[in-house]
Amino acid sequence: MEQAEGHVLTIENRKRVTATQIESVNSFSSSQIVLQYQGGKIVVGGSDMKITAFSKSSGQFTAQGTIDGVKYSHASSGIKGLFK
Repeated sequence: MEQAEGHVLTIENRKRVTATQIESVNSFSSSQIVLQYQGGKIVVGGSDMKITAFSKSSGQFTAQGTIDGVKYSHASSGIKGLFK
């Protein structure tokens, strides 16, 4: 299987969100969906949200509802840098 070069997230008319290279859906409700991708987490906030498609093997994800915002949080390196 060939890997795509980069992760892509698209929001269409604040009603549909699609994303690539998603590893897992960590949690979901009608107001928030938390996704895991290689670089960290993505939190999609809104209302009346429903996951309409997710394939763990291809990494393709789609949800519908009213999208209010998207927040990325990068994978942290932990406390590795605190100790010498």
